[in-house]
Amino acid sequence: MSTVQISAADVNKLRQQTGAGMMDCKKALTETNGDFEAAIDFLRKKGAKVAASRQDRESNEGVVIARTSADFKTGVIIELNCETDFVAKNAEFVAFANQIANTAVEAKPASIDELLALEIDVETGRQKISEAIIEKTGKIGEKIGVSKYEVVSGEKVVAYIHGNFRLGVLVALTAGGEAAEEAGKDVAMQIAAMNPIALDKDGVDASVIERELEIAKDQIRAEGKPEAMVEKIAAGKLNKFYKDSTLLNQEFVKDSSKSVSQFLDAVEKGLTVTAFKRVALGA
Repeated sequence: MSTVQISAADVNKLRQQTGAGMMDCKKALTETNGDFEAAIDFLRKKGAKVAASRQDRESNEGVVIARTSADFKTGVIIELNCETDFVAKNAEFVAFANQIANTAVEAKPASIDELLALEIDVETGRQKISEAIIEKTGKIGEKIGVSKYEVVSGEKVVAYIHGNFRLGVLVALTAGGEAAEEAGKDVAMQIAAMNPIALDKDGVDASVIERELEIAKDQIRAEGKPEAMVEKIAAGKLNKFYKDSTLLNQEFVKDSSKSVSQFLDAVEKGLTVTAFKRVALGA
């Protein structure tokens, strides 16, 4: 037991440095005889224990943050999860997610593991994101973690967040003018609403094409069509699948007389999408 008198000012100072609760700070200072550095380690260890004890918890709530670099050449999406909607709506939790996203868009890590190894500013100095997550877990009392990370690069990258941080989209375009940016926002909303599986038919996985063809053929045979017509009708159904499921071939939601590809070309000759990413919370 500590023989050092722990003042309210000391407790408050540690609280300001770490963001931990008042009682946790008092206990940490008491257990470490008023040594601030040791008290910080004590709180971090407490956080690690809390994190370990909650590994079996479901963390399907949280926020999705989409962010672009200052030059709009790169964009990232991160999904930071927690256990409850109450924490997901907490301003501190959202700010923490934004801090991670800002770090990611600057450093452009190639994977979640590389992202978690990056350092961010915390109350006590600089810390790896993985360690900061553990401390947040200890402070908030819920399992927290980055479950998804996507990065997109291009001539002009547009970011869009939908539904109070429930869904994020990135769109990379071939041109970067003001008209292209507005068009990119429209296309991002299209992606959010229609959830295309690929950019165009060339981006559809061969196994998906094979499955769609087999389903189409079974449907056609079940309708009693002659076997000689099966291949031709199935090919038509596959083209309909491409129109419904690939971004550039989809009907543009704001003008169904045009495809997304036609809409973009009308905005600026040759304008098109080179890549996109869509992340929905918990999906």
